[in-house]
Amino acid sequence: MATTTTTPRLMQKYRDEVIPALRKKFNYGSVMQAPKLEKICLNRGVNGAVTDKKLVDISLEELTTISGQKAVATMSKKDISNFKLRKNMPIGARVTLRGEKMYEFLDRLISVALPRVRDFKGVNEKAFDGRGNYTLGVTEQIIFPEIDIDKVNKITGMDITMVTTANTDEEAYELLKELGMPFRNIKK
Repeated sequence: MATTTTTPRLMQKYRDEVIPALRKKFNYGSVMQAPKLEKICLNRGVNGAVTDKKLVDISLEELTTISGQKAVATMSKKDISNFKLRKNMPIGARVTLRGEKMYEFLDRLISVALPRVRDFKGVNEKAFDGRGNYTLGVTEQIIFPEIDIDKVNKITGMDITMVTTANTDEEAYELLKELGMPFRNIKK
């Protein structure tokens, strides 16, 4: 398999358009002051993982397919007898994307996956955590074109967290908006 040396489209857009726009809006003295996307974390809890171990394997396979990077199982931290849960049992899946894979995933999320959501009106702009990070909940994994709908036996969702170097939610909002995140236009 041949490797390509081209930079992802969104990474190039960040360098050429987003940094100058953020510098102008927030009056940064240096390019290094402009906030950047640090990582994207995909996280999924698997309902019924306690009784059926195969569900975690399916979830790991789906997250690996969606992200292009191997997903790992998340383990329970303590025993909960009411849920028949023991410590260190696999109960979910997660993957952390950085660098080029992160930008490629974000590009696919914005331009392909989100428009495939039924009755899509934009993502909620109030889902920032106060420290410049944004979390988006996706209810169906079938919005990603990499997932073959015929092989899906259970529709599940996932959380997608975008971690930025922004100090405030306003800076993170502008960063994601400049990158093309389709925010809902809620009148304030």
